[in-house]
Amino acid sequence: MTLTLYNTLTRRQEPFETVESGKVKMYYCGVTVYDYCHLGHARACIVWDVIRRYLQFIGYEVRYIQNFTDIDDKILNRACVEHSSMEAVADRFIKAYFEDMARLGIKEADEYPRATHTINGIQRLIHELENKGFAYPADGDVYYPVRQFAEYGKLSGRKLEDMQAGKSDRVNVDDPEYQKKKDPFDFVLWKAAKPGEPSWESPWGAGRPGWHIECSAMVRDRLGDTIDIHAGGTDLIFPHHENEIAQSEVVTGKPLARYWLHNGMVTVDGEKMSKSLGNFITIRELLDRGVDPMAVRLFVLTAQYRTPIDFSDEAIAAATNGWHTLKEGLLFGQQYGRVLGWEVGTSSLLPETVEHFQETVNNDFNFPGGLTVLFELAKEVRRERNILVHGGKTETSPEELQRQWQTLVILAGVLGLEAKIEAEIHKSNGLSDAEIEARIQQRQQARQAKNFAESDRIRDQLQAEGITLIDSRDGTRWHRN
Repeated sequence: MTLTLYNTLTRRQEPFETVESGKVKMYYCGVTVYDYCHLGHARACIVWDVIRRYLQFIGYEVRYIQNFTDIDDKILNRACVEHSSMEAVADRFIKAYFEDMARLGIKEADEYPRATHTINGIQRLIHELENKGFAYPADGDVYYPVRQFAEYGKLSGRKLEDMQAGKSDRVNVDDPEYQKKKDPFDFVLWKAAKPGEPSWESPWGAGRPGWHIECSAMVRDRLGDTIDIHAGGTDLIFPHHENEIAQSEVVTGKPLARYWLHNGMVTVDGEKMSKSLGNFITIRELLDRGVDPMAVRLFVLTAQYRTPIDFSDEAIAAATNGWHTLKEGLLFGQQYGRVLGWEVGTSSLLPETVEHFQETVNNDFNFPGGLTVLFELAKEVRRERNILVHGGKTETSPEELQRQWQTLVILAGVLGLEAKIEAEIHKSNGLSDAEIEARIQQRQQARQAKNFAESDRIRDQLQAEGITLIDSRDGTRWHRN
């Protein structure tokens, strides 16, 4: 059961082999913190969260780093509009980021470096590039000479000569930045300070880093010269990740990452969801509508992580229905385990099911296929639940049913899908045993009168209040969930 991954760099699926046996160094290009995160960000964060969980599940020790871009023109523009500061804007939306991700059940990364906290590493990397002849100063700016890196384009598959053909119409020769460059393809490593903008002292004068150099420096500072997985959205392949490779590999002489993984975009009517297009919905807006966070996870995981996924109310509704199915299965043990005599603290899984799940997901993180395994388990558990409620006992032995349920819970947890019982039982505190018995008597009278709608209403009402009824030939038993 070898894990194989589609590597953007090689354009093929490859067996996963880490730099250091049993350990994974993983870096995800995180968000630019100038606004609330939208569903596109949620997809990326859920995908890499689940990939990290799965790698840990199959035995890897994972060190997972996710950065924040906390200096950027968009942040500065927002600070200007709000008569605030870059730091205040960044801090506010980093706080909001953690709030949103906590609601989605996303585990925190091992470290969240910020660009503004990595200035020394950024300047050191630019200095090394300069020493190797791969950086040149120009009136306070510093640029990277793209044509000197012979492998430029190897990640994106783009060739400079092809890009050059259509570039002349898009270049503004009067742009001061363009005039500083030796070549139109060169990109900035260090930007000279502008009036009123934050800046740091450097050998090239006061200024701030370019976007691409930030990630190269943060990867190197936190994870070393070569990492196992470099992750991000497909929109980052070019130029961001392409430029990271050009910067880092010139200095170290080593591959920046063994595997480049990219998640597909969330689309709306076929167009990428983005703030610039105005077709986005923030995570908190969606959740504040009452959409269950686990339904959002399920929506994301129903698509192969590299493909686009189209957002619609219908898609969210389908994911919500799917989550209800899984949730009923996940809550089964907490609701009925005691009445079935399950031993608390014991754990035994179904090895064939776990193996099938792993074989499926090992094919380039096939989480939709993994979900199919979960739904099969959940539907079987729900079937036994209905038999238990209406017949007083299950067809499957309690021991086997416990193994099914525990397997479901463990594998769902790998995907970050968790159901909580607390919300289901909060209404049960006010019912006394006598009141419960009285309602059961009312239900029995309704059944004798063949008023099955009333009988079902009483049973469902008790269930909603945390009381489960189990009918048998010997009468009706009940227990508090």
